[in-house]
Amino acid sequence: MRIVAIRDIVSPIRSDIANAYIDFSQMTASVVAVVTDRVVDGRPVVGYGFNSNGRYAQHGLLGERFIPRLRGANPDTLLDTDGFIDPAKCWAAMMANEKPGGHGERSVAVGVLDMALWDALAKARRVPLWKLLADRYNGGVHDDRAWVYAAGGYYYPGKGLGALQDEMKGYLDLGYSCVKMKVGGVPLAEDLARIEAVLKIVGAGERLAVDVNGKFDLTTAITFGKAIEGYGLRWYEEPLDPLDYLAHGALATQYAPPLATGENLFSMQDARNLVRHGGLRPDRDILQYDPALSYGLVEYLRTVDMLRAHGWSPRRCVPHGGHQFALNIAVGLQCGGNESYPQVFAPFGGFADDCPVVDGRVALPDAPGIGFERKADLWAVMRELQPAP
Repeated sequence: MRIVAIRDIVSPIRSDIANAYIDFSQMTASVVAVVTDRVVDGRPVVGYGFNSNGRYAQHGLLGERFIPRLRGANPDTLLDTDGFIDPAKCWAAMMANEKPGGHGERSVAVGVLDMALWDALAKARRVPLWKLLADRYNGGVHDDRAWVYAAGGYYYPGKGLGALQDEMKGYLDLGYSCVKMKVGGVPLAEDLARIEAVLKIVGAGERLAVDVNGKFDLTTAITFGKAIEGYGLRWYEEPLDPLDYLAHGALATQYAPPLATGENLFSMQDARNLVRHGGLRPDRDILQYDPALSYGLVEYLRTVDMLRAHGWSPRRCVPHGGHQFALNIAVGLQCGGNESYPQVFAPFGGFADDCPVVDGRVALPDAPGIGFERKADLWAVMRELQPAP
């Protein structure tokens, strides 16, 4: 099995929304295709990948460093003992001549290609990615369904409480039992009114999480935490700068209910620093490391091993990103669930068209690979990268 071509494009994310920190009206994503010489059902196997929302397209890094390294590697050094692509060996080739540290934009570029490599490998093996992961790394055990929650509640001009409630009603109608909303972008009293409005729709605090996107300083985070503590929310997400581990530890002494963070940490080393120094509690808190943004699944497997060594269960991991790649990982490695974007970040958010949410859970099909071809609006973008018949 050989890589014969790698193609990439930049695609817009269609979301005129904002959180407490940024708006997404100009956000883009990289989409790649790794074309191989492996033929299944009369067509070459092609793996696809893209980066999660929140980081821009990585066209420059892909074209200048990481795609050329894959293309320039001795093809035999990229294969496993059975002659299939080995994502870990490909990862090593991509990271050749990269210094340790500096886990920023390059982790996104590598993650895009890593996703495509795993998609190609699972297709070549003729199994879904979730099954490949369960068989290789989880003793053949996997979840039948993954718990998912609907992420929304963004700010945009003219969106009042009624529109916010209608949005959340829509998620419940789609089968979700838990939702998440943005906070921190308006004064505290206004955010509390927004939270209370949503609680009237979802009915219980455990069915609502709130997300600050790293906006608060410690004093503000403590004040906000005291104001919401009585609601019994599912979790209080990313209240502080993601790299301020000491502040997270201080907040954890003041806010007893669950905290969630990690989506903006892009390496196993940064993930390890969080659990070592962030004061998080493995009996209740949630780790949201995003495999698509943090060097891909090869690195995520290292992160899961590290977490186990530090007393954390994979059940405390609920990956950020809201896409099919993370959903396959959550099922195959038995994580605690997965984020979902049913109405934002089109066409990348959400799952396959034939995978409905039922009672807050999603079952994955037996289709080989990650399943991008089963999501019509996403496949319309990826299809542009297909080789000619």
